[in-house]
Parts: sequence; structure tokens; C-alpha cells
Amino acid sequence: MTRIIAGTLKGRTLQVPPSGTRPTSERVREAMFSRLEHMDVIEGARVLDLYAGSGALGFEALSRGADQLTLVDSAQGALRTLKKNAALVAPGSIVIGADALAAVSGRLSGQYDLVFIDPPYECESTTITEILTALCAHLSPDASVVVERSTRSTDIELPEGLICEDQRDWGETRVLFLAPPLPQTAKESE
Repeated sequence: MTRIIAGTLKGRTLQVPPSGTRPTSERVREAMFSRLEHMDVIEGARVLDLYAGSGALGFEALSRGADQLTLVDSAQGALRTLKKNAALVAPGSIVIGADALAAVSGRLSGQYDLVFIDPPYECESTTITEILTALCAHLSPDASVVVERSTRSTDIELPEGLICEDQRDWGETRVLFLAPPLPQTAKESE
């Protein structure tokens, strides 16, 4: 079991998939959401949680003021858990059973303001780059993308449509805060 840390759903417990997932620790989640609240990106956000597992990151965002949540995972155990958790804490959430790359390449519609990508640590960096590349078409202009990796994972090559605004390490966990680059004004490009 894991729990929601803050907001309107504070203290609600979430089931965790039986195996094959690595839930984000409460310490890392608290630090991550403190940073996101400082960036003022949660309130009213349309949230996408890829490799959702229990959905803890997405449900935490809803609890702290996000408006909409789409959860994506391909593992059957995770999907069952996501559906149960969504029914208990966020019945309006959308749960999609698909591979993250397949979802961002063709199963999603609309734009998202906040995206969590928390794959298994053994997930290849090239796969994350492919997901980020396809994801760019689904990002609002002021979106934030949060990628959680191991500090031992190889670096991710960012696509043209994203820049790294911040990187934090908490123990074995590395969190990247990505965003679309700010558009240049005509004066800046001269």
C-alpha cells in the first residue's frame, strides 16, 4: 500500500500492483511535488501518467488541484490496480491499457499540462527518447514533463521539442523536470 501525501485526498491509501512495479517513495514524491507546486504547474492541469503502476503520481496531482487525469500502463496487474484505485479516489480518471510509446503515438487526444514518465529502471534510455519525441505533439505550450530514472541509468537524449529545466537526485532516484523551450521573440532571434 502507498498513500496520497497532501491535498483533498490526503491520507487515502492506494493499492500497489502485485509485482513488476517500483512505487516512487513518499520522500521522493513529496520533494517532486514541492518542486512542481513551486513551479505552479499543478492547479487546473490536465495530467498524463505513463507507466502509472498504482497511479500514485497522477492521483497525488489530482489531490493537489489538477483537473483531469489519464493513466497508462501495459501490465495486466497494474491495470487491475489502476482501475480499483481510480474507482476509489478519482472515478473520472481515464485508464488506458497500452504500452507508453503506443499510447503517445496514437491512443491519446488533446494536450497535457503535466506528464509523469516513471518507467522501470531497466527501461532503455532510447525508449524514453522515443516516448518524449512522440509526446511533444501532446504537450501544451507551458507543459511540464517529469521523468523518473535511476541515478545509474544512461542519460536520455532529449528531442528538439524539450529542454531540461532542472534535475534532482534523491538517493538512487534521479528526477528530470522537462519543458518545451520558450518561443523566441522576433527581437531575440535577430
